[in-house]
Amino acid sequence: MFSSSPFDWGLILLYFGFLAAVWLRLLGRSSTAVEYLVAGRRVTLPAFVATLVATWYGGILGVGEYSYRYGISNWLVFGVPYYVGALLFAIFYARRAREAALYTIPDLLERHYGRAPALMGAFTVFIGYAPAAYVLMFGTLLAAMFHLPLVPCVAAAALFSVFYIHNGGLRTVVFTDQVQFVLMYAGFIVMLAFLVARHGGLGYLESHLPASHFMWHGGNPPAAVFVWYFIALSTLVDPGFWQRAFAARDPGIARSGVLLSIACWIVFDFLTTFTGMYARAVLPHLASPVFSFPELARVTLPPGALGLFYLAMIATVMSTIDSYGFIAAATIGRDVIWRLRRDPDEARIPAYTRLGLWVAAAFAAALAVTKQSVIDLWHDLGSIVTPTLLLPIGTALLGRGRLGARWTLAAMVVPFVVTLAWVIAKSLPARGHAGGYPWSVEPIYAGLAASLVVYAAGWLLEKEGMS
Repeated sequence: MFSSSPFDWGLILLYFGFLAAVWLRLLGRSSTAVEYLVAGRRVTLPAFVATLVATWYGGILGVGEYSYRYGISNWLVFGVPYYVGALLFAIFYARRAREAALYTIPDLLERHYGRAPALMGAFTVFIGYAPAAYVLMFGTLLAAMFHLPLVPCVAAAALFSVFYIHNGGLRTVVFTDQVQFVLMYAGFIVMLAFLVARHGGLGYLESHLPASHFMWHGGNPPAAVFVWYFIALSTLVDPGFWQRAFAARDPGIARSGVLLSIACWIVFDFLTTFTGMYARAVLPHLASPVFSFPELARVTLPPGALGLFYLAMIATVMSTIDSYGFIAAATIGRDVIWRLRRDPDEARIPAYTRLGLWVAAAFAAALAVTKQSVIDLWHDLGSIVTPTLLLPIGTALLGRGRLGARWTLAAMVVPFVVTLAWVIAKSLPARGHAGGYPWSVEPIYAGLAASLVVYAAGWLLEKEGMS
C-alpha cells in the first residue's frame, strides 16, 4: 500500500466520492447533441484553459521516467516541440475551427472531401487517440498503490476514468478537469517545496546528477530528440484541441485559451522536470524509473502531503483518459454509427456516444495490456496519426491546396499503411538479429514523405485534368 495514513486514504476516497457524486447528479438527464458533444459551445476562457491543460498532460509517469533518466532534456523532448505545435494551432487553426462550428475532425473532412475520407479520418482518430497510454499509466499507478497485478488494474483504470462522464458528456469533462487542474499543480508545488527545503536547490542537483542531465540532449543522439519535433506536429490534428475549439464560447476564446495554456504547460513542465531530477539525485539506484515519482513521494512527503501528491498524479492521468476516451466515444457515436446509419435525427447521437464510451474504454485497456510501454505508444501512434491527418485537415481548414475526394482518401490511406508497416517492421527479426526500422528511417518521416508524394501526384494530375 502506498500509505498507512488514514488521512492519505481519506483524500483518495474523497476524490472518487466527488466523481461518483458528479455521475449521480446527472443520472438520467437527457442532452442534445450540441450539449453532449461540445458543451453547448459555451465554454469560457478559464474553463477552456483548465480543461485543455489538464487534458494534454496525462503522461505523468512517462515524464517522471524520462526526467529521471535524461534530466533537462525532458523539456526539449516533451515540452518545447509541443509548445511549438500548440502555438501553430493557435495562430492558424483555433479561430477557424470555432467559426466552422462543427463537432469533430471527421465532420470537417466530410464537409470538404465527402464521406469516405471522413470515415478514414474517424478510424484514424479512434486508433490514435483511444487513451491506451494513459490507461496503462493509471493502471501502473494503481498496481503500485495496491500491490496488485497489472491487468486488472488497467481494466479498473479504464472504468474509473470514464464512468462519471457517461451522463454529462463534454460538460462533465470540462467541469471535472477544472478540479483536476487544481490538484495537478497543488501536488507538484507541494512536492517541489519539500524537496528544496530538505535538500537545497540547484547546487544540490548539480552535485548529485550526471553532467548529461543538464545537457539539451540528455546524452541521447540528437536524432532521438529531433524526431519528437515532427511527432509534435500531431498537435495540429489533436482532436482534444479541436473539440475544445469547437466548444469555446467564441473564436477569441479558442485562440487566447490555447496561448494561455502554453504558459501553464511551461510552468508545469518546470515542476515535473525538476521533480524527476530530484528523484534521480535522491534515489540514484531506482530499479524501475517509471516509479520515480511515487517512490520519491514515499521517502519525502509526510501524511497528507503524500496523499495530495498521489491525487495530483491520479488527477493528471484521469483528466486525459476521460477527455480522449470521450473523443474516441464521439468518434464511434457520431462519426461511425450515426454517419453509417445516415440518421437525419441528431437526437440519437448522445446514445450512440455513450455506447462508444465503453467500446473505447475496452479498446484502450486491451491495447495498453498488449503494448506495455507508454513512450512506445506515444511514439508509434503519433507517428501513424500525424502523416495521415496533417495535410487533409490543414488544406481543408486553410482553403489552399485541397485535392478531390479520391486523392484525399489515397493521401490518408497510403501514409497510414506506410507508417503502420514501419512500426510493425521494428518488431520483426531481420537477418538473424533484432528488427529495426527499414533503412533506419523513423516511421513518421516515411509517413510524411508518402503523404507529400501522394499530394504532389494528386495535385499535378488534377491540375492536368487527368484524375
